[in-house]
Amino acid sequence: MVIPPIPPSPPSPPAAPAAGASSAGASSAGAASGSDGFSNSILNAVDQLQGAQTNASSQAAQVATGQGNIGDAMIAATQASVDTQVTQAMVTKALDAFNSIMGMSF
Repeated sequence: MVIPPIPPSPPSPPAAPAAGASSAGASSAGAASGSDGFSNSILNAVDQLQGAQTNASSQAAQVATGQGNIGDAMIAATQASVDTQVTQAMVTKALDAFNSIMGMSF
């Protein structure tokens, strides 16, 4: 069974601050740059996962046609599996943190 790769999604451009931004706007812009680092980490992890899945699929197709090495295909499949588990754990932790923050009372 061949799992099709996840199509890439283009990154959204960062929001530009308003022309008359106050100091509060500047502090939120600083927070936005911090979130850009986190969003870039997530995007990089998903891109790496997609690359590993694509590699595993192509290796499996080569083995199925008798052109590839089964050892390389197994390594690629294992790497894709581990990358999937790591990405899933990272998303779960991010959602847990978000839900924890949303549950806080101020």
